[in-house]
Amino acid sequence: MNWWETEFVSVRGNRLQIAGREAAELAELYGTPLYVYGKDRILELYARLDDAFAQHSALPARICYAMKANPHRGILRLLRKRGAWIDAVSPCEVETALKAGFPAERILFTGTSVSRADLRSVFAVDGLTVNIDAAEQLDLMSEVKREFPGQTIRVSVRWNPGIGRGFNAKAITAGKRSSDGTPIKFGVEAKKVIDVFTRARKLGFRPVGLHQHLGSGWVREDFGKVQTAVDRMVRKAREVEKAGFPLEFIDFGGGFGPRYLKSRGVFPVEDYIAYLSDAVAKAGLSAKALAIEPGKYLVGDAGVLLLGVEYVKESYGNIFACVDGGTFNTVPRPAIYLSAHHEIVNASRIDGESQARITVAGNLCETGDVFGRERSMPLPRSGDILAVLCAGAYCRSMASNFNMREIPREILV
Repeated sequence: MNWWETEFVSVRGNRLQIAGREAAELAELYGTPLYVYGKDRILELYARLDDAFAQHSALPARICYAMKANPHRGILRLLRKRGAWIDAVSPCEVETALKAGFPAERILFTGTSVSRADLRSVFAVDGLTVNIDAAEQLDLMSEVKREFPGQTIRVSVRWNPGIGRGFNAKAITAGKRSSDGTPIKFGVEAKKVIDVFTRARKLGFRPVGLHQHLGSGWVREDFGKVQTAVDRMVRKAREVEKAGFPLEFIDFGGGFGPRYLKSRGVFPVEDYIAYLSDAVAKAGLSAKALAIEPGKYLVGDAGVLLLGVEYVKESYGNIFACVDGGTFNTVPRPAIYLSAHHEIVNASRIDGESQARITVAGNLCETGDVFGRERSMPLPRSGDILAVLCAGAYCRSMASNFNMREIPREILV
């Protein structure tokens, strides 16, 4: 069995199966490029989180789907029926969640560098909670609030605990600076948190929660640092409550994801939920709920991109599988994050005697438009189908129309 196989993607007769159907048949039926998402895989991963909270926490859990990972309407409706909440980062995401049937009370809006237009849009949705990302944001919020007289606007505070983790410098969202030296723009500085709660209440907002988010792409080796961040969160929550602000919820954000590489240890999600649940219980907080914000964990490996091989090119000793899609239009992560990796398999022939080092080249006018460099696989032929795995998160949602290419069709199976 290959390390990447799950109930969603598997091998039968040396051909790739997706949710029990041959990848090549799906490609022939719907065309390529094609995103394929798996309902059962998403629900299986959601159940793991739900079961872990049920086992370890006496408090209700809010599993807030980070819909920026993949806002497909079918996925949203699937998760709504299962009981999920929503982490939305733009007014359009809020609107999309509402159209998918999520009640406003189950939506948390977490914006950054928010505008007056952003605030007008979200304040108009009675019942949702707005995360405060900066002390300075309160002036703008107060100004816009005057347009909604008599309306109770629920707020929480996104604080920066001074420690961040992520698979790439661009995906670290807490701490003073990212690993490449970029100043971190997110969250309220630790020493300003109580002042933000105090001022928010004075301005007529209703403070109800405390939130943090460290970054994206945690692996097993990050567990120690993540535990430290949990401890800091619990101490800050205790400080907030002692200052006279009982918390309705404590939101630990997201960050854990699927296994993109064989060599990377999988983040121990169940141990993490056990740890944060125990830490909150021991602190004696009055919080009525715990929240996390999984995105790529729920949908990452529940998605596959199918590409058709048009021809195989040899040049200066390099072998290219030239496919009918481009990274920017389908799976932009490898082009944006140099450390991003997606396993690529020949769905038509998983294994074969004639292994070759293949660079999977897209159809865009951009040297960086390669899905994978010098990957070992059976030498592709014209008409073969290649499958880019773990393409359910931050692929379609980040795709563009660069070179005026169309974004592929999506199916949920």
